[in-house]
Parts: sequence; structure tokens; C-alpha cells
Amino acid sequence: MAGNASFDEILSTTLNNYIPKLTDNVFSARPLFYALTNGQTIRRISGGAKIVAPILYGTNSTAASYSGSETLSVTAQTGISAAEFDWKQYAATVTITGIEEAKNNGEAEIIDLLEGKIMQTEETIIENMNTMLWGDGTGNSGKDWNGIANLVDSTGTVGGIDSTGTGNGFWASTETAATGTPANLTLAQMATLYNDVSVGNDQPTIVITSQSGYEAYEALLQPQLRYTDATTADAGFQNLLFKGAPVTFDSSATSGTMYMLNNKYLRLVAHSDVWFKPTPFVRPTNQDARFAQILCYGNLTVTNRARQGKLTGIADA
Repeated sequence: MAGNASFDEILSTTLNNYIPKLTDNVFSARPLFYALTNGQTIRRISGGAKIVAPILYGTNSTAASYSGSETLSVTAQTGISAAEFDWKQYAATVTITGIEEAKNNGEAEIIDLLEGKIMQTEETIIENMNTMLWGDGTGNSGKDWNGIANLVDSTGTVGGIDSTGTGNGFWASTETAATGTPANLTLAQMATLYNDVSVGNDQPTIVITSQSGYEAYEALLQPQLRYTDATTADAGFQNLLFKGAPVTFDSSATSGTMYMLNNKYLRLVAHSDVWFKPTPFVRPTNQDARFAQILCYGNLTVTNRARQGKLTGIADA
């Protein structure tokens, strides 16, 4: 079937018009997406060889009381550095084959078909990207984006900084193994981890675990003491409060692990020109189909691993 430039334009326009809704649907569909964007905007930058994220790891030693005309310290300060993250790519393809086009003859029918294809693509992006962001960045031969598994960990090199290197203890998350036989979840263990990753009012903003972990926490609470966070509930997620942070579960979260996250320091970064960007529909000369891609350049970054923590080895409820 010969290409039809006008028809390709209609399809491309339809896809373009749906992209804002698709993006909203993706980032409100799963607890982790919600955690990363609730109260936070996706950081958009226009380029650069790396994604550079400034980090603060020390205090200013010149800050001190003084008297009269006493000489003030002008000592050069360290304690400010930067983590550098690679740009990663993500794509999904929307395809309409020639036979599908023939079976859905007419502009209205083919647009209905396209909308169905877009919805299918949306669901696929939600599931696959959610799974990827729970991973450790090594999937798909290292092409995957950073995930919670490598950003929230007591070891490893993240953003070019090795947390086990001399003086780099500030770059390690708190990781605690559940104790006991079996290693049942306890409120005391949760409280210790929560306090370990908190400084003053800088505390976890959300606790995410597997369904089993959530049910284990739920079982620890007296029915009359089961309080919820209204904002998280309004977003569509079951939750129970722990020390002011909503506890919820994600289907892709690691079984037996409970994460205490502070989204102040976890940030999705997007390329300002390529973020859920649809390409025009085209028909290759050697295929009986029209294709368009939805492209994303970005990565998941962290600027304070010490404010993140995880409790591991929790026995099933």
C-alpha cells in the first residue's frame, strides 16, 4: 500500500494530542511514580555530556561566633561536590499494519484504532518503566535507567561516587536486615530505620514495600490505630501511616524489602527536548505498516543516599 502523507499527518497529530494525557496517566499509575513526583517536579535540562546533580556532604567550618575585631576564618571550604549520571534512553513504538488499516477503512475508524493502540502502549510503558525503576540499572545489558535497588543501597558506585571509598560514608543508604526466626516485621525495626534516615524534620516521605510486606505491617496495627494519608488515598493508593509517612505497596517492589524514601533527594531528570516525545508516523519502504515512536531521554538520580533506607529479609506475612 502506498504511503499517504496526509494520512500520516492525521495519525501523528492524534498521537501528539494524546501525549500530555499519556504522561499524566503514567506518573499517577503506580506508587513509585507517585512518590517521585508528589510535591516534586521532574527536573528538565537541555543537555550536557552527563546529568550533573550537586550534592552537599559537609559543613562550613568558618561558621562560628566571634568577638570584636577578632580575625575571621577565610579557610577554603570543601563539602560540596556533584554526582554525575549517564543519560539513558527509553522508547515505545506504536504500529498500525497495512491489514489493520484496510480493515478499519476511513479516517474515523483508523483514529479509533490508533487510540486503542496508544492505550495499549500506555499500559506497557507503565508496567515496564515501573519495573525498570525498581531495578538496579543493569537490566537490558546496562541500558536500563537507575532504579531504587541501586540508588538505595549501602554499597556501590552511584553517580560516579563509590560509597565504600575513603571519606564517602555520606553516600551510603542505611540497610538493615530483619531479625528473628522467622524474621517477622516489627514496629521497633521500622522505627529504628525511620530514625536512622531522619535528621530533624527531614524524614521519609513515603514507605513502599511488597503486598506481603504491607499486609505484615497492617497486621501489627490495632484496627482503631489504622490511620491513612488522605493525599495518598486520593491518588488511588491504599496506605497506612507510620510516623507520618504513608506506607503502601507496589507490585514491582522487591519481595521481603521495605523502602523508606525521602523524595526530596530522589529526582527524575528529563531532557527538555525529548521527554515522551512522539515521532511522526512513517511507512518504511520494506514493511507494510506505519510506525511512530514515543521517546524519552533521562534517568533517575539521587542527591542524598543517606536519607534513604531499606529493611531487608522480611518474612512473608
